[in-house]
Amino acid sequence: MLIIDSQVHIWEQETEARPWPQAHGQRPRAHREVPITAESLLLDMKAAGVDQAILVPPSWEGDRNDLVTEAARRYPDRFRYAARLDLAAPSARNWIENWRQKDGALALQLTFQTPLFQRALLEGALDWLWPLAERAGLPLTIYIPNRLMPLMAAIAQRHPDLRIIMNHFGLAGTGRDAAAFEDFGQLLALAPLPNIAVKASCIPFYTTEPYPFPGVHDYIRQAFEVFGPRRLFWGTDLSRLPCSYREGVTLFTEELPWLKGGDLEWVMGRGIAEWLDWRPAP
Repeated sequence: MLIIDSQVHIWEQETEARPWPQAHGQRPRAHREVPITAESLLLDMKAAGVDQAILVPPSWEGDRNDLVTEAARRYPDRFRYAARLDLAAPSARNWIENWRQKDGALALQLTFQTPLFQRALLEGALDWLWPLAERAGLPLTIYIPNRLMPLMAAIAQRHPDLRIIMNHFGLAGTGRDAAAFEDFGQLLALAPLPNIAVKASCIPFYTTEPYPFPGVHDYIRQAFEVFGPRRLFWGTDLSRLPCSYREGVTLFTEELPWLKGGDLEWVMGRGIAEWLDWRPAP
C-alpha cells in the first residue's frame, strides 16, 4: 500500500543570513527546537513505513520555497511540495500562471489560521486569486478555522473547477478534545461540493488523550462518511505530532477497524496522489 503523508514541514535554524520574518514585533517560533530536514525526514519515513510526503514551508520561515524545492529536486521519488507565496508581491500572479513549470510543485498553500492572516481574505483582497488559480489548474491547500468554512463554500461554488483541500480538519484554535471540534459541522457541510477535499492531518495534536486517541476516532469516521475515501487524505503535520511517526500511521492502519481494504488505500495515499496529480518522476 502506498503511504503518502499529506503534510510535513521542513526548515532550517534561523541565522543572520536567513532570518525569519517578524510580525508586529513578535518573534516567530518553530514547532520544534531541532528542525526537520529533508534528510532527517527520509530516515523518519523509513522507520514509520511512509513512502512519500508533501512538504509545506512553515509559516515561521515566511514565504520561502527554497528548501522544499531543493528537497523535491534531490529526491523526486519521495517529495513534492505545496508552495507558499507572498500574494501581495507582483510576481505572485506570474508564479500562479506558470506553476506547472516549477519542478515538484503540486499546490499552493494558503494560511488563514489567525486574525492577522485572515484580514486579506475577509476584506476581499484575494478575490483575484480564485479565478486565476482555477484557470491555471492550480490546487489550493488551505489552513483555516472551521467557523470560516462558509466563506470557502461560497468560493468553491463560484469556482467549481478549483480544487481545494482543507488542512487539519479545519482545527486551527487552541482548544483540545470536544472544544477543538465544536465547529466541526462546518467542515462536514462542505462535503456536497465535489471540488473540496480534506486532510485528516495533525488530528492527535488536538486531543489530550494518549495513543490511540480514541476520542478522535468518531470525528475521523464522520469525515470519512461524508467525504468518502477519495477526498479524505491521511497526514501527520509531523512537527506537531504528540506520538511517534509510526503511531501516526497505525492510528489509521490499525486502530480504525472500519477503515480497510481499498478504502484504506485511498485514504493513506492513493487519493491525494490522484487529487494533486502526483506522477512518478521521469
